[in-house]
Amino acid sequence: MREILTVSQLNRTVSGLLERSLPLIWVGGEISNLTRAASGHWYFTLKDAGAQVRAVMFRGRAQGVGFVPREGDRVEVRALVTLYEARGDFQLNVELMRRAGSGDLHRRFLELKARLETEGLFDSARKRALPRLPGRIGIVTSPQAAALRDVLTALARRAPHVEVVLYPAPVQGADAPELLRRAVLQAGSRRECDVLLLVRGGGSIEDLWAFNDEALARAIAACPVPVVSGVGHETDFTIADFVADLRAPTPTAAAELAAAERTELLAEVAGWLDRAARLLARDLDRSFQRLDLALARLRPPSEQWRERAHRLALIEARLSAAVREGLARRRSLAERLHARLRPPSVASANLRVDALRARMVQSTRRAADAADQRLRAQIQALELVSPLAVLSRGYAIVRDREGRVVFDERGLEAGAALRIRVARAEVEATVAHARPVSTDVSPADRASD
Repeated sequence: MREILTVSQLNRTVSGLLERSLPLIWVGGEISNLTRAASGHWYFTLKDAGAQVRAVMFRGRAQGVGFVPREGDRVEVRALVTLYEARGDFQLNVELMRRAGSGDLHRRFLELKARLETEGLFDSARKRALPRLPGRIGIVTSPQAAALRDVLTALARRAPHVEVVLYPAPVQGADAPELLRRAVLQAGSRRECDVLLLVRGGGSIEDLWAFNDEALARAIAACPVPVVSGVGHETDFTIADFVADLRAPTPTAAAELAAAERTELLAEVAGWLDRAARLLARDLDRSFQRLDLALARLRPPSEQWRERAHRLALIEARLSAAVREGLARRRSLAERLHARLRPPSVASANLRVDALRARMVQSTRRAADAADQRLRAQIQALELVSPLAVLSRGYAIVRDREGRVVFDERGLEAGAALRIRVARAEVEATVAHARPVSTDVSPADRASD
């Protein structure tokens, strides 16, 4: 007998197949039906002209997005294709989101990263350890940058005895890569610092692009002073991060990695002094621990009941929160369905009909004008080739009694009847005399004839 799966087992199997078969992928589309839940999660639909897919971005991931998405925004998301087992809905679990259009910069970033990695600029073997107790720290950043204030604040708190040297350079803009490179070269040539911090606050890939410059990366790699890169937030990565001797997730973290905290050093010294006392007190501590365990087992029943009542209250609160969240989701779904099922607006339909009628009248007029212009052009063309146009210049068409056009004297006898057509009349005449005319006569002879 074949195994009969429950619905839960089926959905769990399909979800596992999707997650194993499809790796993390980038998907681009337009955001619609966006809902920001009270929990911090984002629920939305990603669509294009031909299809749509549900998507969710949980609070931990959403907090790392550098902008607030809105209805109609075109974005690119890095997501895991999966199945929401509770409803059987196919959906994307989004891990990263960026505005559409930054894909080209990302491609250039990956190409440069691959080339420099092939050259060995990212090898861990060439990276140097930081001095444990630096006497002077150099900082390459903008004097107006918030990152500089963060670094100075952290150094003043952790190691106020350490001197600081600023190598100013803009961290954003067309000139930023070249000026940052010069600042790094200047710090390396002076060799007045024990460690160099290259820092900047967070931003989009466009804001951080100066730190993806190839010339800057090579300057960092050639710098004789160990370099710590603290560019952007924890999720931001630049070429400078890979080339530097050490990468810090934030500017503040770069300062903390470069200088050991004075209190930590003092605590380390004090730790050695306390170690002997701790060894002597170890046996006493173990005795107290055994005593504490014995006392814990001898707790009165009333205290145990209070602890269980407290745990029960926590469970009840969690159940209530789960019920409220479920009701909120269903209410949101009902509101979206209600909005989609609203009857169409008659006024809107009338406006569309009026607009279509005006467009039809305009199109008819344009077609009539075009036809009239073509007709006039054809009339002018016919008039140019019409024999009547020739007659209007003083010429005539002579026909014999049979209606044949007369070209010479042949067949013309005295008294023969002729019909002569001029521009505005037809004349009947009789031949008195006919003689041939030479076609080689001069214009004067023709005038005398």
